[in-house]
Amino acid sequence: QFRVMESGGGLVQSGGSLRLSCAASGFSLDYYAIGWFRQAPGKERERVSCISSSDGSTYYADSVKGRFTISRDNAKNTVYLQMNSLKPEDTAVYYCASARGRLCALHLFQYDYWGQGTQVTVSS
Repeated sequence: QFRVMESGGGLVQSGGSLRLSCAASGFSLDYYAIGWFRQAPGKERERVSCISSSDGSTYYADSVKGRFTISRDNAKNTVYLQMNSLKPEDTAVYYCASARGRLCALHLFQYDYWGQGTQVTVSS
């Protein structure tokens, strides 16, 4: 059974850091791009970052560029999202999901397997 599971969320003060993990089971991340998304209350889910499995290329939303770093450890079958200089507007439930292939996809419907999410709360 294909599954991804997020962990690492929590409460942090503005300017602080968190590292989220996305662990896959039932399939190898060697063959799938992984995206990180977030959804704040009353807002649509948005793509935050993505890492391909073909060449390790990455994507970042403008709102997080320079503060967040995505990486993958294929040996652990896990993708990480290092979040630094956190701001209150980063508060959201963060999800990871696997794309349908090796390349990052733009639209949410192009990601098949989603985790349950992990809450990130940044206090001012």
